[in-house]
Amino acid sequence: MPDDLRPLHRAALDDADRLVGRVTPADLARPTPCAGWDLADLLAHMIGQHHGFAAAVRDGNAPAAAYAVRPWTPAGWAESVRTLREAFAAADPGRAVVLVEIAPAALPLRRVVGAQLLDTVAHTWDVARALGREHVPAAELVAVVAAVAAAVPDGEHRDRPGGAFARPVPAQGTDWDQALARLGRGSGRPPP
Repeated sequence: MPDDLRPLHRAALDDADRLVGRVTPADLARPTPCAGWDLADLLAHMIGQHHGFAAAVRDGNAPAAAYAVRPWTPAGWAESVRTLREAFAAADPGRAVVLVEIAPAALPLRRVVGAQLLDTVAHTWDVARALGREHVPAAELVAVVAAVAAAVPDGEHRDRPGGAFARPVPAQGTDWDQALARLGRGSGRPPP
């Protein structure tokens, strides 16, 4: 895994941006693989995460309110992507950051970028599924996501409503299929 994950994170955001750029208002009520979330909910979550991670990286910490969902609009999405890109680009690689949603102790920037990269890649797949499309990231992204996903703890917290990931599901197939399964998502293939 590369020491600096920011270039891969930029590539993951590019993938997400291209896919989200296809979303129309008529798509917002479509169901997603995220239990209880339609596409509008998922996009609002992603935008909130972009802003929360950006604030935490800029300031070393951010309150839970910084991660709050924000309604999707094309302009709101674009602003969140730009804000996150700028914060990550300007970050000191040696900086430690507190992510209130993940751990009370400061984490190295590399782990923070890895967590956000995992979130971006997994949710890009979720958006694709909601739109009835296939999404398989580049092999280098799959390798990093698989490594980060393998480190996500399993346990009862995954059963709680609003949990970041469902419990792992059995998997066969590609490394991508297995990474998705580790995050509680089924097959990487598009819906029928």
